[in-house]
Amino acid sequence: MAAPRVLVLRAPGTNCDVETAYAFETVGATTERIHVNQLSENPKVGEQFQILCFPGGFSYGDDIAAGRILAQRIRVHLGELLNTFVNADKLVLGICNGFQVMMRLGIFFPGSEDRPPATLTLNRQGRFEDRWVHLKNSQSNSIFLRDVEQIYLPMAHAEGRFVVADKQAGEALKNASQLGLRYCRENGQSSDETFEFPVNPNGADYNVAGISDPSGRIFGLMPHPERHMVPTQHPHWTRRKDQPEFGEGRKIFENAVAYFA
Repeated sequence: MAAPRVLVLRAPGTNCDVETAYAFETVGATTERIHVNQLSENPKVGEQFQILCFPGGFSYGDDIAAGRILAQRIRVHLGELLNTFVNADKLVLGICNGFQVMMRLGIFFPGSEDRPPATLTLNRQGRFEDRWVHLKNSQSNSIFLRDVEQIYLPMAHAEGRFVVADKQAGEALKNASQLGLRYCRENGQSSDETFEFPVNPNGADYNVAGISDPSGRIFGLMPHPERHMVPTQHPHWTRRKDQPEFGEGRKIFENAVAYFA
């Protein structure tokens, strides 16, 4: 099969689209960065893509809330196209601000638009955090996390705290394997109980760093896999004795491309 085509959606304030497109291209995909204004004029253009990616950045300056303005634009002008990706055998990925946009759109929780079971909000410490974090695949159903057990990625956000509506909602999402990417200790230890800072950098419930929809085809995460594609991006690369061939974020993009192989 020909290489899958990836639509990387840009908006005012987006600043990780070039790196994200490059990450997909590195593992064999064909990418195109399209501005939301251009796509709104002709949504049919988006139908030729197999993967939709919302990259990181600060869309519309996060002036109301992180991702909310872009989510509203998509809902009004690109709702039909979004439904095509959600309902067809296609993939959707959101990274950092892109994850925030997807949460505002509610596409992780079909049928729960009026009362979503979870949201993203301000970090518990009330400030922007920029650091590297250890992450664990906690029985995720996500296609993007196949064969990923533990991963080390950078994160940079002020509104990345995952909060569930109540215990019942959180347990339902966990049992559906939707809370699959968790902050963990360096030794891989994970827990449903919230870890202390900085192991859990924002106070997220269940230590959640990324979630998926019930199908596993839609995935969003706060850390940045496109920022760890090569070994020299690791913060301690000069002190590592056994240098790996690739950065740890690469596998997420490889899994997306392999889905269409």
